[in-house]
Amino acid sequence: MEVEQEFEWNEAQKIEINVDLVAAAKRHLQFLAAVDRNRCLYDGPALERAIYRYNACWLPLLSKHSASQIPEGPLVVPFECEWVWHCHRLNPVQYKSDCEALYGRVLDNSNIFSSVQGTCQRHTEEIWNRLFPEEPYNFNLTRAFPENVSEKLSGSEKYTKYDLVSAVKRQSPFFYQVSRPHMNNDLFLEGAVARYKGFLHLIKRNKEKSIRRFCVPTYDIDLIWHTHQLHPVSYGKDLNEVLGKVLEHDDMDSDRTKGKKLDTGFSGTTKQWEETFGRRYWRAGAMYRGSTPSPVTTTPCLSYMIGKEVDASNEFQKIIQLPQRKVVEVLLEIVGVRNLPEGHKGSLCVSFCKRQPDAIFNASQNLSILSESGKKQVCSFECEPTGELLFELISHSTSNLPIKRAPKVLGSTSLSLQDFLAPVSELSVEKWLELLPSSGAVISKPISLRVSVSFTIPSPAPHLLHMICSRPFLKSSCLFPLPGMFRHTKSLAHVIDETGVEVLSLQMRDSSQDKAGENCIHRKEVIGIMASGETRTLAEFVGTGWSLMDSHWSLQFQKKSSDDGHIFELAGNRTIKFFPGRKLAYEPKYCEKHRSEHNFMTAVEFSMEDPYGKAVALFNLKSGIFKVRW
Repeated sequence: MEVEQEFEWNEAQKIEINVDLVAAAKRHLQFLAAVDRNRCLYDGPALERAIYRYNACWLPLLSKHSASQIPEGPLVVPFECEWVWHCHRLNPVQYKSDCEALYGRVLDNSNIFSSVQGTCQRHTEEIWNRLFPEEPYNFNLTRAFPENVSEKLSGSEKYTKYDLVSAVKRQSPFFYQVSRPHMNNDLFLEGAVARYKGFLHLIKRNKEKSIRRFCVPTYDIDLIWHTHQLHPVSYGKDLNEVLGKVLEHDDMDSDRTKGKKLDTGFSGTTKQWEETFGRRYWRAGAMYRGSTPSPVTTTPCLSYMIGKEVDASNEFQKIIQLPQRKVVEVLLEIVGVRNLPEGHKGSLCVSFCKRQPDAIFNASQNLSILSESGKKQVCSFECEPTGELLFELISHSTSNLPIKRAPKVLGSTSLSLQDFLAPVSELSVEKWLELLPSSGAVISKPISLRVSVSFTIPSPAPHLLHMICSRPFLKSSCLFPLPGMFRHTKSLAHVIDETGVEVLSLQMRDSSQDKAGENCIHRKEVIGIMASGETRTLAEFVGTGWSLMDSHWSLQFQKKSSDDGHIFELAGNRTIKFFPGRKLAYEPKYCEKHRSEHNFMTAVEFSMEDPYGKAVALFNLKSGIFKVRW
């Protein structure tokens, strides 16, 4: 069986693709990130105008270029046209049909540069402005569009009847699923390309056997599939070689309810993949992340960042020196067991943990065994990329007697994470691990577990800090001192890291300052006591707000209701707003939504890279625990 499965995998890897999909996927991700910074292109007037320009200008220009009716040289597609073109190509059958109907051939992306690659646009702009003098090449996404674009488009000589607005709306959530840093890693993408070939091979086998199955990709495969489709001529040629036709990309279904088309298709694809290749289909970092978190604002906060530069010489940049930790996502499955003792009776499970618990993962969990239970059970967790995973095979008695026997440990084994992640050499492994008997007896055929584990690339881990107050924790006492809400002349708080080490103490106190012989001015100060014993003034109450870090930062409390709902604003060489509740990356999943949001506050940083905000810290105001993404 294993020989046949390896043969099928090797056959899949023989599929030829005439695109460097790793390099193309990186450009693809770069473009999607740029679009996500301009979300007006997801819907509304800017999108409608972009669709008009795509039909009326870009496709005719591309047609002339591909037919060599204009001077040689690469073209740079305008940003908004590129987004519409992107979504159109992700329905490859429709795109092929439209191009052939309107222009007599498939319009390809060869010799075309993306607008986000930094290529000089002057040559393209000159051609564009000569052909379309009333529609400038440079498109202002924020300007008003008074004319009825739909009527203007319907009056055009050539335009696709395909519903591009709906196509864009279907593709808009995709970036969230593929936006984590590991998706841009060469090793991860190389694995994704190999898995994409496996995905195509399954579809080929289904076609050969006349099996009708809706194959559903994981998100690493889907990223590569999308990337391939963005090269329409190569995609058509490659897929005709494999399948004898252009493979349709059906993105109409988004309902993940159990028993629906997407759910049953994914389950069927998983089963077929694992039976065909003997490899696990699910992969760490490639699974559905849940729906896109609700935005904290619908308006990009670009005005805050203009002209701001980070002062690297600022002595307050790193008051707290925290160790740099890494984190990986792990996807674990126990596939099988062999060489059980003769006559063994009882149900089996595997308990696993880190041999040396780390600051991120310090629990023990149980997993069923696929070959024994017949049900797929996978555990996804995060941990530091160090140490060993320890596995224990446990047998539970199936006796009907009222007195239950204690579970019996049949043996244990381990898997070293450093073997794969220090340095990163493999991101997935499936192998038999021999168990060391718990009795210590020597067995001719030791029990073995078949363990499948996959990892993401190690990335910086967030820090978990705990603020312990010398008095009962109050919002007004130390964490967020609000104007006019001072309860104590002095209050002390200790900041503890994940390991229990104190990294900083904070003290709020009254201070007096003599102003040129006049009466003393009374101020409020927050003093920081470093681990070294050094003392610094971190914040001072001035006017209606706080001046922080020797006036490099200011903290203002919103007295009136703000447009986006934030209650504090921390301004300096960056802009950070504080919102009540858990937002963005900290937004609770469905099973966590019963917890009170009044106990939480999220710090959201706005920058040119993240104009709609990026969650950088979560504060639990009740417990004094806060997570910080460095």
